Amino acid sequence: MSFFDVFSEMLVILFCMAAGFLAHKLGYLSKQTDQNLCRLLLGIIVPCLILGSVSAGDTLPSTEEILSVLKVAIVYYGLGFCAATFVPHLLGRTVKQQCVWRYSLIFSNMAFIGYPVSVALFGQEALFYAVILVLPFNLLSYSLGPLMLAGQAKFRWQQLLSPCIVASVIALMVALFHINMPALLGECLNFTGSLTTPLSLLLVGSLLADLPFGRAFTSPRLWALAAFRLLILPIMLWLLLKWTGIGTPLVANIAVILMAMPTALNGSMLAMEYGGDTECMAQSIFLTTLMSIITIPVLAALL
Repeated sequence: MSFFDVFSEMLVILFCMAAGFLAHKLGYLSKQTDQNLCRLLLGIIVPCLILGSVSAGDTLPSTEEILSVLKVAIVYYGLGFCAATFVPHLLGRTVKQQCVWRYSLIFSNMAFIGYPVSVALFGQEALFYAVILVLPFNLLSYSLGPLMLAGQAKFRWQQLLSPCIVASVIALMVALFHINMPALLGECLNFTGSLTTPLSLLLVGSLLADLPFGRAFTSPRLWALAAFRLLILPIMLWLLLKWTGIGTPLVANIAVILMAMPTALNGSMLAMEYGGDTECMAQSIFLTTLMSIITIPVLAALL
């Protein structure tokens, strides 16, 4: 796929965020609406997306292939956790902001942006492998994410029974054992889950409307974070997978593209729900999403 084709995909995403920004400025969305929308996404819509991604059990890769892809996932997340251990200390700032740095380095926007970009670059077959790579994200993001953003003082073990985590565990079992859901149920889950991307983008745009996000352009720390998130980590992952020989070339390329995604939109929802730094998180999402319009097409052209 050419640079301009991927560039066009990224502009569509940015347009939806701009619509949320405008809706907030016009009074269609408010702080209370954002909180309710956040709960709706985390409680119903995102779990439907997670379960819907594995609803067609007979068309998923074999168990052996899934386990092979999960090996790539171990390298993927291992690299993210290593970066999250050292980079936030270099960037500095407050404890809550360092929590945002960690979350941003580990969790990229693998599903909301990663799915359509992967399919656009590598064909429909890529979706199956992307789904498997995203399964650990769902489990880790909604379990470690609140702990990472809010701190241990606000973490409750009951959070491990949140709808997103329960859906992630069920989805992993469905994928590994190739359990076939009824076609109608799968269609219902996919239809409801398809609301995740537009609603999440609208939410982020609305959150940005009340924030001095212009500071994102003048913050050297956010620019450094964006460089790690969008360029350094994908290049390091490509070198690691090439050196170790883990995964097929297709799976390795998909993993690299997913690593090159901007900060996960889930971060804003989790920061709002569990008391993290919503301003810093929204700025991170905004800047990395904006810059990814250029960096993703460049990396895609190099693969």
